[in-house]
Amino acid sequence: MAGIQPTLVIGFDLTRTQAKLETVSRHRESLASLLAAFPSGQMTERLAAAVPIDEFIEGLESLTGWPEPESVAWEGTFRNLVMAMIRDAERSERFLTGAEDGLVVHADEVADELEPDWCGDLTAFQQRDVAKLVSLGHGANFSVPGAGKTRVALAAFSIFRKRGTVRRLLVVCPKSAYGAWREEGEKCFTDGLDVQVFGGRASLAADVLLVNYERLGRSLGLITDWLESAPTMMVLDEAHRMKLGTAGVYGAACMALGPLSSIRMILTGTPAPNGPKDLESLLAFVWPGRGKRAVTQAIDGGNLVYASRALKPLYTRTTKHELGLPPVSLATRMVGLPPLHREIYDAIVGNFSSRAERSRSDFDALGRSVLRLIMAATSPALLSEGATRYEPLSLQVPPLEVPPNDPLYSLLGSLSEYEMPPKYQEVLAIVKENSENGRKTLVWASFVRSIMTLEALLADFKPAVVHGGTLDRDDQIQTFRNDPDCSVLISNPATLGEGISLHQVCHDAVYVDRDFQAGRFLQSLDRIHRLGLAPGTETRVTILAARSTVDEVVAMRLNEKLEFMGKILDDASVQQLGDPFEEPSAIAGMDAADIDALLAHIRSARSS
Repeated sequence: MAGIQPTLVIGFDLTRTQAKLETVSRHRESLASLLAAFPSGQMTERLAAAVPIDEFIEGLESLTGWPEPESVAWEGTFRNLVMAMIRDAERSERFLTGAEDGLVVHADEVADELEPDWCGDLTAFQQRDVAKLVSLGHGANFSVPGAGKTRVALAAFSIFRKRGTVRRLLVVCPKSAYGAWREEGEKCFTDGLDVQVFGGRASLAADVLLVNYERLGRSLGLITDWLESAPTMMVLDEAHRMKLGTAGVYGAACMALGPLSSIRMILTGTPAPNGPKDLESLLAFVWPGRGKRAVTQAIDGGNLVYASRALKPLYTRTTKHELGLPPVSLATRMVGLPPLHREIYDAIVGNFSSRAERSRSDFDALGRSVLRLIMAATSPALLSEGATRYEPLSLQVPPLEVPPNDPLYSLLGSLSEYEMPPKYQEVLAIVKENSENGRKTLVWASFVRSIMTLEALLADFKPAVVHGGTLDRDDQIQTFRNDPDCSVLISNPATLGEGISLHQVCHDAVYVDRDFQAGRFLQSLDRIHRLGLAPGTETRVTILAARSTVDEVVAMRLNEKLEFMGKILDDASVQQLGDPFEEPSAIAGMDAADIDALLAHIRSARSS
């Protein structure tokens, strides 16, 4: 391009996490027009724009419309990165179409491919998963919790490091997973791994750098430098946390760093808790510019059997069936609301209905209203107390403000006369029966206020309690595990739904309430149902639901989401969890279909 003055220069922006497009004065409008092809792109200067790298790669063809294509110039390092992304996308395409000739590594070859100091045991299904992930180069492990995804990722890292593809590992994960990565690093390598937690500085000596999702976005510059200082494998553990992709804070940071990594891998047992959009974001991280389109094309038409087969080449999954676990006994226990409780609930539905129809596009407002309905179905007393600072962000709602002239005002004033809520009565009965039979119980309650109420109610059973404000979390968990007098652990899925194993001591769980977050529900189930259960162990899960309330809407929508996830992953056990048998007696995870179902419930309640 000697002698030609560039009219469009493409390279990294200052952060090296986005593409920078810079033009000359006469093509300022051309740059603005080009930017329309990139939804998240924006002008940063009069003649310059920034575009997320994955979006830039996905919309690369739009460059062909530049008025003077022969005068487009590329910075060398950025061009090399884009070419690598394109090669990765083309390779994933060959896997999807079956054109890739077999596996680069077979399961029975994994042991020979590992580094000499690898000393960790690998089950047959773990060897299969390692072989597939190494063969893919970049990949996704959607195995169920308890299948050993951490060990599989470390084995893949060992193989890539032995080959010289990478030198170190960046793991983005919840804080609760730090221990697992440290422990597995010690168990699987004779000399261990230098595993360090990012604390504002990134040591160049670390083999493995751990950083949590909350901190990632605030530390992009330092972590970018660390990534670029040596070939790095980047793993997103519990990757469903960035399911919003570039539309969320966590997802935007992950998507910015992904292209700078030599190998990208995601680990999650719940890849699509709310539908195909979640899966699009996850695979867009693994294969920038291709992953999102692969999901869209596979799902198009709504045939989930076809979609499952079409996407299966891009991920590996070990199912509960393959783990050889005994099945879960899942039951719903419906309870009726006493007269005053019912009157309060119906009054709240009446107050909510007109506002809900008007503000159906305001997810925050609807989310707070739905949370109040979930509270009201459990205990009306929860409505008047407001959120504590320990309430998970997604569950924080202020107390219900009711004008004195509203009929609901006098109803709430009668709470002192109100008997114990029926769900709490059921929890007490279940915990008492289990304790008498020497069985410990895990009680799930979404709201901290509900947890505190249950702690007082179950005082005779020496409860352990864990929520966002618990300072001695580990001590509480150890008490539950080891103290024979402690018969119950009370927690919420937002705090304890990930990163903890209780299946050695507890085989009974009770859900006081649930919200629309299918992934969180599945994660919490796996605290007591995972690899290591003794053969013949009976795991019993009871879901409490108030009849003719929002609880029934939540159950219906969770069933639909679990059915979708089960079909897309070709896993019947996930589908079955959505439809428990009945026995006697982003706020709340909502999407548009949840809202439609909720409004139908409200209209039905008003007309009855």
